[in-house]
Amino acid sequence: MKTLFDETLLNGMVLKNRLVRSATWEGMAGSDGRPTEKLAEYNALLAEGGVGLIITGYAFIRPDGKQLPGQMGIHTDDFYLRLRFLADAVHREGGKICLQLVHCGGQASTQSAGRRPLAPSAVKVDQYPDTPDELTEGEIRELIAAFGDGARRAMGCGFDAVQLHAAHGYLINQFLSPLTNRRTDAWGGDIQGRSRFLLECYRSVRGAVGADYPVLVKLNGSDNLAGGLTLEDAVHAARALAEEGVDAIEVSSGTPASGGETPVRQHIDTPGQEAYNLNPAVVIRSAVSCPVMVVGGIRSFDVASGIIRRGEADYLALARPLIREPGLPLRWQRGDESPSRCISCNGCFKPGLTQGGIRCVIDAIEREAKYVSL
Repeated sequence: MKTLFDETLLNGMVLKNRLVRSATWEGMAGSDGRPTEKLAEYNALLAEGGVGLIITGYAFIRPDGKQLPGQMGIHTDDFYLRLRFLADAVHREGGKICLQLVHCGGQASTQSAGRRPLAPSAVKVDQYPDTPDELTEGEIRELIAAFGDGARRAMGCGFDAVQLHAAHGYLINQFLSPLTNRRTDAWGGDIQGRSRFLLECYRSVRGAVGADYPVLVKLNGSDNLAGGLTLEDAVHAARALAEEGVDAIEVSSGTPASGGETPVRQHIDTPGQEAYNLNPAVVIRSAVSCPVMVVGGIRSFDVASGIIRRGEADYLALARPLIREPGLPLRWQRGDESPSRCISCNGCFKPGLTQGGIRCVIDAIEREAKYVSL
């Protein structure tokens, strides 16, 4: 019977358990995207806490694909020493680290990108802060190459794997979605055309790192948005990736415009609300031959272990619970199976904008209250 704490192998990468730290923005990089010592220490703490695989916050492949302050970049060789320092910090704690590659496309702002944002089509939709410029054929080709360059840098800096971010309304997801991709050329139209950018980016990355290096993809099972990517089309994209040889697919859902069904839903306080992406993950897993990870509201040991035991997913990915408790995996493994203390308030992201990095504000309040009571 499969368990949370099985040792597994992912294209040669040995993982000590089935728990994955899903990528989230940390807000701990320099203004130019350079990784900082604080970011390295943060990831080392996750490794010390026992998570099997750490996926970094989304790293922009070009400055015009940047979205938020403190976002890490993978666009230049100048960051080699800092990126190496980050990977080494995780390895010293016995962890594995995967770098997530992204271009935020139309979800970047003119201010953050340093120019009008780029997207498959020049349409204004709710998830975009500005009306973007439509990408030309040449610009599409340049971006595909930039994904490969980012992967090459990550591998050269000692990261154990890379992940393409094809979810949450970012550029690759924008190509997949008929809401944001209105193109009539070979990059748009039906799902085969809309999947082309994803597959070409995957091929660029695979060509840069070779067959024996783990390449993952984070994919929306649905955009949870009228006119957006559907589960049926997501299955088509997942099958195509599996046929290309992708090493694992992490299933998520939603965009910033998806109302109550965004990628980071709030008030997950009962087991029945947990694992809100499990249904699309199960459907995708039944359609592909590669391992599937599921992310979204997983808070309790019983829910997590049950998903693995029943074979509904191969790995479980968590983000906010590990902001609250970096040592959650070790706690569960050592027998304390009480749920994560995360209350899904999303308050952890606010300090990243004003105080140089994400942190659990509830934990800070509780610590201060305890100190005052003493």
